Amino acid sequence: MTPIGSTAGPLTAAKREVLISGASIAGPALAYWLRRSGFAVTVVEKADALRDGGYPVDIRGTATEAVRRMGILPRLRDAHIDSRRMTFLDADGGTFASVAPSAVVGGVEGQDLEVRRGDLTAALYGLVRDDVEFLFGDSIDTLDQDGHGVDVTFRGGRQRTFDLVVGADGMHSQTRRSVFGPEERFHRYLGYCFAIFTMPNTFGLSREAILWNAPGKAAALYAVGDAGENGDELHAFLNFHRSKTPPIEALRDPDAQRDLFAEGFAGAGWEVPGMVDAMRVADDAFFDTAGQIRMPHWSKGRVALVGDAAYAPSFLTGQGTSLALVGAYMLANSLAAHRDRHDAEGHIGKAFAAYERGMREFVAVNQALVDDGAAGLFPTTQEALERRNARLRGLVTMPSAPVRPAYTALALPEPVPPPRRFTPTPTPGPSGRR
Repeated sequence: MTPIGSTAGPLTAAKREVLISGASIAGPALAYWLRRSGFAVTVVEKADALRDGGYPVDIRGTATEAVRRMGILPRLRDAHIDSRRMTFLDADGGTFASVAPSAVVGGVEGQDLEVRRGDLTAALYGLVRDDVEFLFGDSIDTLDQDGHGVDVTFRGGRQRTFDLVVGADGMHSQTRRSVFGPEERFHRYLGYCFAIFTMPNTFGLSREAILWNAPGKAAALYAVGDAGENGDELHAFLNFHRSKTPPIEALRDPDAQRDLFAEGFAGAGWEVPGMVDAMRVADDAFFDTAGQIRMPHWSKGRVALVGDAAYAPSFLTGQGTSLALVGAYMLANSLAAHRDRHDAEGHIGKAFAAYERGMREFVAVNQALVDDGAAGLFPTTQEALERRNARLRGLVTMPSAPVRPAYTALALPEPVPPPRRFTPTPTPGPSGRR
């Protein structure tokens, strides 16, 4: 072992170095709570800078309490999109229902949040940028752990040793692949392929979403602001059902990705042909399959996983961001609760075990939302589509659907107090300034 710029060994007050891979949502959230507990934190991110933009994300239930404890709830409320309606179209493009978004998702109006991913990422980064080391434009190449620490070689060539490494690097986590094995062991394919991208708002949409459906196919346009804002840009979404096996090879080739979706939506009505054309020229198009990550354990030795890397629930549940925020809190709190143990292995093992005990049921009930009908917006047969449409017509007069118990199935434990002689960075106010 050759420590460079770090120390290893028991997690005493002077020796608590943590490397987090990933600077999207789970990574910076975990960095905040670990730094508050006295850990020295480094975050490595393969992108050259903080990623802005991105599709809107939801923060619901228990996750709302997590961001409140971080002090960024007022800022996120200011950034709340406040979408006014969802309009549903049939295969010919005719409107058959227009409802409040809360009537569909089962959230709590006035409490749950929907924000641009970039706004959430910026808020989290603002909490930790002065106290956490960020290594942008780099990533982990190899990990080598033993009883004294984790030797990390970065793709950029540097080598360092850390007490702990946490993979917060998404559903296709390289950290998970390096330590736990190929993604195929843990990936549960849910039968859908999707594409997201931006396109011009030539429809004049304002704070609303339009969803077109045919059996096994869906297309959506979402305006997160008023017409004329944000460069008149729409978030576009294409989704089709492919039940047998995921088209892994096609999704690895940009041209094949676009051909796959053009083929999947051939002959579709409404504005879908124009959306397919926009997808072909979009420079921000993202393609993937709907799936979940299900693992028997989220840690091995000194390496743990958090967020989508450990338990992605899929976009079909709308709970990926909430699980990331809650998981970051629970992992950091478990490590903080065991930080004073002098035996490093005992500290780590018990902390990771406590993290899994605290999160496992919450993850399970949220992943089960797909089995319980959260994928019902995307019926695969004509009969299922007609049943869904009938339900939607019944929601027209409802302000909101019943709140899904999964969103609040976990009550956050009280945060472990910071160690003595450690003063955490003051929590920013609504503006994000200290």
